[in-house]
Amino acid sequence: MHAKYPDFANPELLEKIPLTAKTVLDVGCAQGALGANYLRRNPNCRYLGIDIDEDAAVQARTRLTEVFVGDVEADPNPFGLAEGSLDCIVYGDVLEHLRDPWALLQAHAKLLSPEGTVVVCTPNIEHWSVVARLLVGKFQYEENGLFDRTHLRWFSPRTMIEALGQAGLELVDAAPRPNTEMERAEQFATLAAPLLQALGVDVEEYKRRCAPIQVILRARKAAPAWLDIAATMLTPQGGVSDVRVLEPMRALRTESSVLATVMPEAELRPRLNNVPRIAMLHRPLLLGEEGLARVRALLAQDYLVVSEFDDHPMFMEERGVDLSQLLTFRGVHAVQTSTPVLGEALRAQNPELAVFPNGVFELPQVQNFQDPEHLTLFFGALNRQRDWALLMPVLNEVARAVGDRLRFRVLFDEGFFQALETPHKSFEPALVDYATYLRELAAAEISFMPLEDTPSTAPSRI
Repeated sequence: MHAKYPDFANPELLEKIPLTAKTVLDVGCAQGALGANYLRRNPNCRYLGIDIDEDAAVQARTRLTEVFVGDVEADPNPFGLAEGSLDCIVYGDVLEHLRDPWALLQAHAKLLSPEGTVVVCTPNIEHWSVVARLLVGKFQYEENGLFDRTHLRWFSPRTMIEALGQAGLELVDAAPRPNTEMERAEQFATLAAPLLQALGVDVEEYKRRCAPIQVILRARKAAPAWLDIAATMLTPQGGVSDVRVLEPMRALRTESSVLATVMPEAELRPRLNNVPRIAMLHRPLLLGEEGLARVRALLAQDYLVVSEFDDHPMFMEERGVDLSQLLTFRGVHAVQTSTPVLGEALRAQNPELAVFPNGVFELPQVQNFQDPEHLTLFFGALNRQRDWALLMPVLNEVARAVGDRLRFRVLFDEGFFQALETPHKSFEPALVDYATYLRELAAAEISFMPLEDTPSTAPSRI
């Protein structure tokens, strides 16, 4: 790889690197963009990069744990790694640039741990544009992309799977990278239909093969022991669904042995035969016979049923729920929640309980503390007037003392905004999505998150 290529982290490739990896080898790391993004998710990882371009490595060294500049084919193991020590090896659009990628895969496979994963992104030689250029006699190399003049090898998904197999690796999954040319691929396949049929090629199957411009594959030394996890999710409000369902499932999908999906409860169906499967129900209201029927329907499909619940049961009673009919906790195999105090409250109804604290999926890129003359205090919450009311006089006293040096950014809570006695404030009334909330939070220097001690919030205090 060379510095002439964009400083870009392939988002689909990034999603395939296991979040549990302790050591990752990135072959063709370029400027280190992929590793930099991964380390925001897993800062404790030892992320090693190899690239042939010294100019690219200058920036990569500021991002990755260690970087080696040189010919990876001449020195496949410049870091002196022991056999079986790598949790993941990444080849992001690099194997096609090598003289003997088959030999390199075989050498690196020895360094992979028994549970390790190889992740490959490669151009697809079966792409319709390659065939089209050959047919019209205009196959010409370009500076980058599918027809990059530095490509020495060409792979289809099938031949890449064969190359992985020759290295002693077994395919786990393969998926095309998203592209915007599906319609043109279909048009080409339709026009070529008579020729395809004469060659005995199924036209619909060819459409699927000729559409992807790139393919991402994952492989391991042996087929994994699969785990099928399906989760339901309440309609998103604030960040509850993101933090408790979407992001945990996203993290699980980085594991090559886990099939993790989010879907409505009525659509829960096993995706793989003869593998353990879990149905995780997000804050389910399982009441009486109707609730029992829902659980039995999942049991009939061999699901282990887990209730994901991060609220105190007393609030359900306050809202009129008959706790004697409630099966949300005692009618399922296990319960998961967010804090130790909630865990103790729920464990009385189900001893099979685990506490998974709330967390962020990745650290935000640093964007605050850019203006030494000003600080921004961020407040964005729902139904917290009782928490902030006693502190408002102090906030206003500070605001008067420092003037324009302290600015306030408020989301959702108009009462809080109106109570601030300063002109240096701005307000967003909409219930923004979780990604927007995180961006707003990351842009501020001070986060104001008051919480009174209650059975559900006390353990959340920092």
